[in-house]
Amino acid sequence: MSDSFELELTGMAHGGPALGRHEGRVIFVPYTLPGERVRVRITSERRNFAHGEAVEVLRPSPARVEPLCPHFGPGLCGGCQWQHIAYEQQLEYKQAVVRDQLRRIGKFRDPEVRPTYPSPLQWGYRVYMTFTMTAEGKPALWSDDNSRLIPIERCHILHPALVEVYEQLELNAPEVERIKFQVGSDPDDRMIILMTRDDLAPEIEVDLPVSVNLLLSDNEPVNLIGNAHVKYRIFEREFRVTAGSFFQANPPVAEMLVEEVLKRLNLQGDEVVLDLYSGVGLFTAFIAERADMVLSVESYPPAVTDADQNLADLDNVELVEGAVEAVLDDLVGPFDAAVLDPPRSGLSPRVVRGLSRLSPPVIVYVSCDPATLARDASQLSRAGYRLVDVQPVDMFPQTYHIECIATLLHR
Repeated sequence: MSDSFELELTGMAHGGPALGRHEGRVIFVPYTLPGERVRVRITSERRNFAHGEAVEVLRPSPARVEPLCPHFGPGLCGGCQWQHIAYEQQLEYKQAVVRDQLRRIGKFRDPEVRPTYPSPLQWGYRVYMTFTMTAEGKPALWSDDNSRLIPIERCHILHPALVEVYEQLELNAPEVERIKFQVGSDPDDRMIILMTRDDLAPEIEVDLPVSVNLLLSDNEPVNLIGNAHVKYRIFEREFRVTAGSFFQANPPVAEMLVEEVLKRLNLQGDEVVLDLYSGVGLFTAFIAERADMVLSVESYPPAVTDADQNLADLDNVELVEGAVEAVLDDLVGPFDAAVLDPPRSGLSPRVVRGLSRLSPPVIVYVSCDPATLARDASQLSRAGYRLVDVQPVDMFPQTYHIECIATLLHR
């Protein structure tokens, strides 16, 4: 192993690998932990950093555990990155990664990042998941380097009600490119969503108790068999979610998000609140019960239709269908608070300008990517806001993905 060298790992990087320094460069090594000493071989290089693979763990961390899934590991399924790490340690790493992203990308000197809220379920928590079909018609996930498809015998983070469907499914439809499995709060409320190469519905017969929907390339859903949606119960409310509409993948943690958003808003009953990227109305519903008025903005038409039904009992909600950028340009305000739950790409500069112009005193930002949260919090800081704190929430155990709720107050 003359091309390998020993490396002391000192931290965890966003994206899942641990890191150490060798000859002045940062070396990122997946499937390792801070505190370990490993023998590393370089797999790709840049001027200031490199990626490597651990060819031998010389001194394992006490937090290293045996992965549950046979598909987990170098060159295998890329769906999970941290099955080799004890769960309590995963939570600590997520807190550290959020703090690091806020410091490095956001340039916040000493951001307050609270300890990560754990997920009630560490396995079997995902109520939906999308697989890519192999040429042989087997559901698969991409390898950790995105170079090949890995047929999956059983996914241990998939909800048990979906594992049953997954294992019994026999799909003889070569035109199906991807397939999404989804289950509502009732384990019998199950759905598969097909995505085909040509947007044409395949001829299928279903022996399983599931609904079937087709999702077109423009994200328009087409109902084929059974229901066009599933339903989730969050606290005392029910939410209809049509095929193609977004909902949180771990419903017990979605309840944590709702509680945390409400705590940070601290509503007194007379506020006018702006809910941007509002989806099927998850946050809007609970905010409307505690505020005077909520303006809810969502761009995906089926989600707006869902929200219209989910919020039908509330007469203090105004639903606006449209891109957040365009809607913000036309708003006058004033608004007492804004809740943001953008996609992974975060806020566009136009949205930041719109928020700056409206200047709601409180912004509660729900983020699924600490890097874009750090970038956006920095931009909002330059627009007159102060980052108070950030609460990581573990929506996706066994993976590096981190959900966060941040509070920003106008100065």
